[in-house]
Amino acid sequence: MSSSKKVAAPGIDIGISEKNRLAVAQELSKVLADAHALYLMTHNFHWNVTGPLFNTLHTMFMDQYTEQWNALDDIAERIRALGVYAPGTTREFAKLASIAEPEDVPEALEMVRLLVKGNESVAKTARKAFSVADEANDQPTADLLTQRLDIHEKNAWMLRSLLQ
Repeated sequence: MSSSKKVAAPGIDIGISEKNRLAVAQELSKVLADAHALYLMTHNFHWNVTGPLFNTLHTMFMDQYTEQWNALDDIAERIRALGVYAPGTTREFAKLASIAEPEDVPEALEMVRLLVKGNESVAKTARKAFSVADEANDQPTADLLTQRLDIHEKNAWMLRSLLQ
């Protein structure tokens, strides 16, 4: 006979205390919010860029927003693996993000400047989260954040090079 009694899922026991899991997830949520804000800005600029650099920037922005979109899932899934619900609403992202939305459609080089600043902001947020993950001995999160740091610092460098 089968029982209709529901069996609870086992608690999380991955070698990281609940306090540390919550602290890491909180910092990862900020990374997710900043990454989402940067994704939206990059995609917006991809749609709206004009001028002599159109083809170069349109293609570069598409490459960057596509990579960023895929990264959002990795960040959110790591938050879930730590036993915390990932933020996923505009309201939650607005509370957590350090990146402000542009108020209008800037000219092409201003788009580049804003994306340099946005990538650097994500890098700073990720670096802060890395220190919390490292202190918690959370290697998977540290690895994820190291990858994000590498990508955002490289994006900032490539974008900044267009301004020199």
